Amino acid sequence: MFNKFVFIFVFLSVLAAKAQDFVGEIEQLDPDMALYISKESKIKVLANGFSWAEGPVWVPKLNGILFTDVPKNKAYLWTERQGVSLFLNPSGMTNHAPHSSSEGANGLVLDSNGVLVLCQHGDRRVARLKGDWQLEPPSYETVVDRFEGKWLNSPNDLVFSKNGDLFFTDPPYGLDQQDDDSLKELDFNGIFKWSKNEGIVLLDKTLSRPNGIAFSRDEKTVYIGNSDRKNLIIAAFDYLDGALKNKRVFFDAKNISRKGPGSFDGLKVHSSGTIFATGPGGVLVISQEGKHLGTIRPGKATANCAFDEAEDYLYLTSTDVLARIKLNK
Repeated sequence: MFNKFVFIFVFLSVLAAKAQDFVGEIEQLDPDMALYISKESKIKVLANGFSWAEGPVWVPKLNGILFTDVPKNKAYLWTERQGVSLFLNPSGMTNHAPHSSSEGANGLVLDSNGVLVLCQHGDRRVARLKGDWQLEPPSYETVVDRFEGKWLNSPNDLVFSKNGDLFFTDPPYGLDQQDDDSLKELDFNGIFKWSKNEGIVLLDKTLSRPNGIAFSRDEKTVYIGNSDRKNLIIAAFDYLDGALKNKRVFFDAKNISRKGPGSFDGLKVHSSGTIFATGPGGVLVISQEGKHLGTIRPGKATANCAFDEAEDYLYLTSTDVLARIKLNK
C-alpha cells in the first residue's frame, strides 16, 4: 500500500512539473493569426531564474539561442542538446566608460560574418566580441561609444542593414537615474546609424524612449518601439537616402483591448513582413498594415523575441524566463 501511494505521489509530481513547463495562452483576434500560431499552441519555458532576460539572437554556428541577463552582466546560451549554460561573463560592463550602474549587455545581433555585436549598457557602447566564441574571459572591442565627443547614454537594441550599416537606439535605461543622471552627456535619446565610411550619424531624437528596432524586409521602413509609458507606440519611419523621414505612429498601445504587463520593447520582422513586437500583454503579432492579429501572452512582462534560422520557433525573453513557441510554416 505504501509503495502504491509513493508511486501516485511521484506520478502526480511529474505531471505538475510538466504542467509548469508551459505558461500563458494565445489570444487570437483575427483569423490571420493562425497563419503563424495556432490558438492551441503552448508557450514552453526553456530556462528560468534570471533577473531580466533580454536580447535573444539565434546563432547558427552554435545551433542555439544566445540571450542576456542585463542586471547580472551575463549572457547565456541555450541549445536543444545541452540546455542553458553561462556563455559571457561579463557581458557588457567592464569599466570602459563612466557608469552609474553595473548592467551588462542588452540587445545582441550578428554581423554578416557571424560575429556577435552587443549593446553594452554599463560600458555605454556598441561593442564586438573579439576572438573565439569560447574565449574566457570574453574580450570586446569598441564599435562606437561617443557622439560628437560625448558618451552615449546606454545603447539598447540594434540591427544591421543589408549593406552592413549598423542602426541602434540609445535610451538612458543603463544609467541609474536615466534622464536625470549626472553622467548623462547627451540631452536626448537618439536613433543612430554607424558605418565604417561615415562613422556615427544621428537619425532621430524625437522619441522619448527609443527601444527595439527593426527593418521591413524591403528596408524601406524602420520600426522603433517607444517604451515610454506615457506614449506607448511603435513608430515607423521611411528610410530614404540614408535618413529617417515621415515619422508616424504605426501602432498605439491604446488600440490594445486587453492589456497586460510590459511596454513596447524588442521587435522582430517575420519573413512574411509581419511584425512580432513585445508590448503590453506579451508579444503582439501585427500585420504590415498595422492590424493587431493576436498576442502571445506568457503572463509576465516580455522584453524581447527572436526567430530561429528556419522560423520554426519564436523565442521569448520574459522577465525571468527564456521560453519559446512553435510557429506554423
